[in-house]
Amino acid sequence: MEYNTARSIMGMREYGRHVQRMVDHLMTIEDKAKRQEQAQVVIELMGFLNPTLKNVEDYKHKLWDHLFFMSNFKLDVDSPYPIPTKETYKQKPDPLPYPKRKIKYAHLGKNLELVIDKAMAETDEEKKAGFANSIAHYMKLAYSNWHKELVQDDAIRNELNAITGGGLEFSNTPYIKHRNQNFSDDYRPTGGRWQNNNRNNRGGQGGRGPASGGGGRNNNRNFKKRY
Repeated sequence: MEYNTARSIMGMREYGRHVQRMVDHLMTIEDKAKRQEQAQVVIELMGFLNPTLKNVEDYKHKLWDHLFFMSNFKLDVDSPYPIPTKETYKQKPDPLPYPKRKIKYAHLGKNLELVIDKAMAETDEEKKAGFANSIAHYMKLAYSNWHKELVQDDAIRNELNAITGGGLEFSNTPYIKHRNQNFSDDYRPTGGRWQNNNRNNRGGQGGRGPASGGGGRNNNRNFKKRY
């Protein structure tokens, strides 16, 4: 009986012991053409045993890299991709620098500061005005998301002037619907319920439609209440 402790170490366990033995056998084949042919067969088998790699971009490249890794980079075959080396296969990438820029206006975020800097550097007046209108619209949207009350345009204009030193001036009215605004301004509470006060005055008694031969009654039987 053969124990796992007496067997050779598998390069990649997800392919199993049999594929590892096939790779070991490839290195014993002296004929290079036959070795190349058998390597193609092993690549197809590896793709069949590990179907999750098909969802990865350039999964064929991954399979060839795994083949060289399982042979400890000693397999002498031609690859359609650059052959990896032992030194660079698991080389760690350089650490990404962490941004250390201090946010001046935390309630607006860092991205808006970058947009303001780009708008201030714009020389085209039409594009600069477009930047100002978009920035004012975003500022009011940010306020409506984080405050209970909707901020007025004058407050946005004053803060934008303070940030840019008067360099940006928006001409649009950035209307933003507040998250607590569930009803339109055309609706007002009447008699304990919300009604549309802008509807045409209906004649007759009891708020029924205009009289049309029925004593002020609405003859349309399909009429449905709207509140």
